[in-house]
Amino acid sequence: MKTVLSWLLLGPWFALLGVMAHAEVRLANIFGEHMVLQRQQAISVWGWATPGEAVRVKLHRQVSRTVTDVQGRWRVLLKPEVAGGPYTLTVQGDNLIAVKDVLLGDVWFASGQSNMEWSVAQSANATAELAQSDFPRIRHIKIPKGIAFQAADDVAPAQWKLSRPGNAGEFSAAGYFFARKLHQERGVPVGIVNASWGGTNVETWISPAALARRPEIQSEPMPLDAPAARLRYQQKMEAVVQAWQHSPLDGAGASFQWKRPDYDDQSWTPLNAPQYWEEQGLSDFDGVVWYRRDLYLNDEQAARAAMLELGTVDDCDDTYVNGKAVGQTCGWDTQRRYRLPQGLLHAGRNLIAVRVLDNGGGGGFYGDAAALKLRLGDDAIALSGTWKARVESILDKGDPSPNDLPSLLYNAMVSPLTGMPLKGVIWYQGESNVPRAQQYGSTFPLLIEDWRMQWHQPHLPFYFVQLASFLPLQKNSLKGSDWAELRDAQRLTLKLPHTGMVVATDIGDANSIHPLNKQDVGLRLALLALKHDYGMKKIVAGGPMYRSLRVRGSQIEVSFTDVGRGLVLAKGETALKGFTVADASRQFLPAQARIHGNKVIVARAGMARPVAVRFGWVDNPQEDNLFNRDGLPASPFRSDDWPGLTDGVKYKF
Repeated sequence: MKTVLSWLLLGPWFALLGVMAHAEVRLANIFGEHMVLQRQQAISVWGWATPGEAVRVKLHRQVSRTVTDVQGRWRVLLKPEVAGGPYTLTVQGDNLIAVKDVLLGDVWFASGQSNMEWSVAQSANATAELAQSDFPRIRHIKIPKGIAFQAADDVAPAQWKLSRPGNAGEFSAAGYFFARKLHQERGVPVGIVNASWGGTNVETWISPAALARRPEIQSEPMPLDAPAARLRYQQKMEAVVQAWQHSPLDGAGASFQWKRPDYDDQSWTPLNAPQYWEEQGLSDFDGVVWYRRDLYLNDEQAARAAMLELGTVDDCDDTYVNGKAVGQTCGWDTQRRYRLPQGLLHAGRNLIAVRVLDNGGGGGFYGDAAALKLRLGDDAIALSGTWKARVESILDKGDPSPNDLPSLLYNAMVSPLTGMPLKGVIWYQGESNVPRAQQYGSTFPLLIEDWRMQWHQPHLPFYFVQLASFLPLQKNSLKGSDWAELRDAQRLTLKLPHTGMVVATDIGDANSIHPLNKQDVGLRLALLALKHDYGMKKIVAGGPMYRSLRVRGSQIEVSFTDVGRGLVLAKGETALKGFTVADASRQFLPAQARIHGNKVIVARAGMARPVAVRFGWVDNPQEDNLFNRDGLPASPFRSDDWPGLTDGVKYKF
């Protein structure tokens, strides 16, 4: 991170000094061999050279000339071109640059957090997919990660790569499968500009200018250097810790006794496992947290061979049983299994203590609750549920992380590219904003409008993925769901023109926030683009979307858009699932539902006057089974606007 940050803050100035000293023209780093330029739009080419230097740009049959300004910047606009190539882009100043194998096609900006960053090699059926990935007219560039306190002049150097079995494994999986479908259907070259970063919130991707218009999001001036940002982060985290554990951090060295069974932890704060601690009050916290849990055994149990299994821990753990170290692991996706030496366990009370270090993103135990257990021979004792926890220390960051302040990723990874015309944007993000789901209903549309303004493309297509199903089914509750509120904020964003949403509730994974089926994600994104941007108007590009309801006595009649060839149950299912209703008490209860033509009739026995209906309003709606005949799932929705779990939770930095 430190190297990237330094480059972003200082690199453009050093580059300019180098240009002035050596009189060499250079292109912005987005330009390179194998790149794709947007067809049928004016072609923008830019870079730097000595102030006052004459620059000549040639592409295909076009030539344009300009002179650098007093800061050494230059830019030319070439006339739109149809799809084609390969061409060579040449730039002549006091030196000559020749960029070979340039195609004219469609450029899509792929952005968001880890589910957009997730690679083809990490996805389902990767070996077979890579063996069939020879599509040399699909190109991909991964924008290097970096942060900046002010808008950077350029992104860090990166390479465009052709889709080949040796390259495609590194591509954004959602981006690749999206591009493949477009290319197969329309034959046009497709370029994917992949600017994504796992675990990031939406606020870091929005420009300072847009946030300045929203004082409820950004109420303080942003620090303009790393020391000030580190101080701001430290102060913020100290406040988070104080509020969460109702006391400040303990002094240095206090934690040495936290592994001991005789330590008194009665004042510690409950923390559920598995569940990220960010979802339990430690918002955006990176650092060290200790977990403790008592376990009572009888003589026979204590004598058995024992294996302690803790599932997955983000990122590193040091684990102790009865004060003795039994194992340590670093790796957010690695299963923890520690064999306990004979005699370590005893009859009566035993103590398990786990020191967890999180370096960024989600922290703590996560994943399948069944994976947390003490295995005693053929039996097992569950360890999921409530542990006692306390913060040892806040991560001492050399440089800020992307979520520490707003606009850091916009400044570094988006702003330098806004001069490059696009066909559209595909976006997969939202998991990190679940605790502020209600506010996402305004911040996400703000991002879309902001990017359209920054790119000077007011009708820029923007297609996004609704959050997939996640978290154990037993965690579902009809008393409310922050995950459901985030999905609904995404659904309501469709009010913006030229947007589209992929529903992914049927392809999620209860035990992983990263579903491996990125093929369907890319395909469904491509269906939206093919319908709205490539002239295939007759295809069905989305699943059923809630439109309206009508109360008829004790029944509610629900109408939908995007029914395609009609509403159906998932294959093999016999009864609709996922619908709940409420009367004036505002208490939602499971309901019976049936398809009636292109509508759904919902009712609950004993509820005489229902007034509201919800569908899929739980953390994990993977059991929802309403589809259209084209195989696309219905989006979760609610008809009411009653208060939610995340109302009033605002972004702070």
